[in-house]
Amino acid sequence: MESTGIYALVSSGPVDAIKTVIMLAVACVLLYLAIVKKFEPLLLLPIAFGMLLTNLPMLKDSAAIMMHPEFFTDPEYLIDGQYLDVGMVCRNGGLLDLLYLGVKLGIYPPLIFLGIGCMTDFGPLIANPKSILLGAAAQFGVFFTFVGALVLSALVPSIHFGVKEAASIGIIGGADGPTAIYVTKTLAPSLLSAIAVAAYSYMALIPIIQPPFMKLLTTKKMRSTVMDQLRPVSKTEKILFPIVVTIVVALIVPDAVSLVGCLMLGNLLKESGVCDRLAKTAQNELMNIITIFLGVTVGATASASTFLSAQTLGIVVLGLIAFCFSTIGGLLLGDLMYILTKGKVNPLIGSAGVSAVPMAARVSQIVGQKENPSNFLLMHAMGPNVAGVIGSAVAAGVFLSMFSGL
Repeated sequence: MESTGIYALVSSGPVDAIKTVIMLAVACVLLYLAIVKKFEPLLLLPIAFGMLLTNLPMLKDSAAIMMHPEFFTDPEYLIDGQYLDVGMVCRNGGLLDLLYLGVKLGIYPPLIFLGIGCMTDFGPLIANPKSILLGAAAQFGVFFTFVGALVLSALVPSIHFGVKEAASIGIIGGADGPTAIYVTKTLAPSLLSAIAVAAYSYMALIPIIQPPFMKLLTTKKMRSTVMDQLRPVSKTEKILFPIVVTIVVALIVPDAVSLVGCLMLGNLLKESGVCDRLAKTAQNELMNIITIFLGVTVGATASASTFLSAQTLGIVVLGLIAFCFSTIGGLLLGDLMYILTKGKVNPLIGSAGVSAVPMAARVSQIVGQKENPSNFLLMHAMGPNVAGVIGSAVAAGVFLSMFSGL
């Protein structure tokens, strides 16, 4: 009887037992959203099930425990209180501890970017280089929320956000789950589960979050604007683009190369036309395997002790602010482009500057077509959308270069 989960739940005390039940309920709600509501199911479902696994009631010394978050955050288990003891994790860790090494060592997010690169067409961005400015403007929410997190920490004593935590929260505004995970696992690993859940939840809610701001910050005439057809892009341009971007990013923000470099490698595999087998593997089998490992292990870090706190509530609120202000930043620059080009740019494509590909571009298309049925903005919106992928990775590189050594 003493070896059962029931005994572990009862013997943990009433407070811990209630926290465990709450976390199991949260996991079930996320599973419902993934399966029934189809909110980013490919990642939300593994995250939710990982959360379920790590919060199952078990005795602390049970061999059945698959995840020990303390191995990665508690100074007692780290070398010199700072560096990950990989050997100790391999000797004493459970299944999810071993898989989580791919997150902690920064392996999974770049590999996901490799797969994304194989599925991305940078043609609309190459055909309309100005759209990269919209992708940059949509990173406004990242830096606005970075400052906001520091201000909130100063105003609310129960919330303790340093610059590392603030940077990790701010990156949610980039609307890129792998990038948020990549930054957080380095700067604020204890916040990883809350930030990952917030990032992917808000990505799934883009069709709900963005349209009100799109209508608020544009007029009906602006939303009805029909843009000229994009010029054809040659194969040579598509091949040179990932090579040039990788070199430029390496020269300006070296810390972003692991993400941008893998993104561009995947795109080059696709566009070169000589590596079809590699491109198909990267965007299918490899991408699917890494998605499962990443989702389950990130969810498994969401133990009751770390997730049920004022910090988590602050992250959820600040994540929404980041998302909203990133949308606003892209739209405002879109408005400016509309004015400067005398009505040739539909400002709705600015909202697609967030990194959620291709969902944000589809929202621009849907809102624009409601105002003007002959309006087809999808390809125009894909330019800022893929620029946002690069922009969020560069923003991540900026944060890592500034704060990872602190």
